[in-house]
Amino acid sequence: MLFAGRANPALASAIAGRLGVELGPVTLRTFSNDEVYCRYTDSIRGADVFIVQPMCGNPATGLNSNDALLELLVMIDAAVGASAHRVIAVTPWYGYSRQDKKSAPREPISARLVARMLESAGVDRVLTMDLHAGQLQGFFSRPVDHMTALMMLADHFRGLEADPGELVVVAPDAGRVKLNKQFATRMGAGLAILDKERPRQQVAEIGHVIGDVRGRTAIIVDDIIDTAGTLRAAGEAVVRAGARRVFAAATHPVLSGRAHENLAVAPFERIVVTDTIPLRPGVPGNVDVVSCAPLLADSIHRIFTDDSVSEVFGGNNHLF
Repeated sequence: MLFAGRANPALASAIAGRLGVELGPVTLRTFSNDEVYCRYTDSIRGADVFIVQPMCGNPATGLNSNDALLELLVMIDAAVGASAHRVIAVTPWYGYSRQDKKSAPREPISARLVARMLESAGVDRVLTMDLHAGQLQGFFSRPVDHMTALMMLADHFRGLEADPGELVVVAPDAGRVKLNKQFATRMGAGLAILDKERPRQQVAEIGHVIGDVRGRTAIIVDDIIDTAGTLRAAGEAVVRAGARRVFAAATHPVLSGRAHENLAVAPFERIVVTDTIPLRPGVPGNVDVVSCAPLLADSIHRIFTDDSVSEVFGGNNHLF
């Protein structure tokens, strides 16, 4: 049985369509005191319950990211209390994923806390996509299926009118090199790296481009676009280094703060993202969305039938 939270009901509907099932009826509401409520309308006793709920805000349904997390927790708790056989959280955007270590004294490791909350609520399995760091799986004692949008994004650019020898994939920082190398290999493209420093949270400074981008078509690939300040600076740095055309690709379009303004003035011909997070109104017209519903639907079906999930990627789904 497949259920949708209010964070991304459109993605849940697309997954249901791919699976050939209907979304299960569930009552979700927020009381006047901002507390979240959940009740499954039909019996779910003995069922494998898949809950589609990325931990993101959705202005259309009135949720912020913290509401989405709490709603996921109460949906898991309600399913456990209703004697579901298994409860699987389908959360392609894993909230707090960037707070995965202590960068300064007396900070929390919030990504680990979220994992503990999900397990305390009673989740049996987690299906997610492009974690900010693959090591986040180590915060869980329950199985985690870690999917990636790398292949979908790479295939989207295959129709690009450019000689593969002229393509260069640009890693926005040293931590993304392995991911971008896999992307470049799939595209038959070269690889370059940006020298990036982060003096404080949500602020990035781009030094110079390591590698040859002059006269070439560059694709900057990252996992997240948040305020888009880093992506804008990266695009401008690549243009200054002589790139002829510049594109961008990322799995998770968080797009908070001044993201729309930054993307509107950034030098990208197209910016390709997936639908793990619903886009807010006002997104620039050069943003294209590739649906991850087919990938997630295939993974859900394999989990339900106890088939191999890693075969979706030929056993090569842990790319970074």
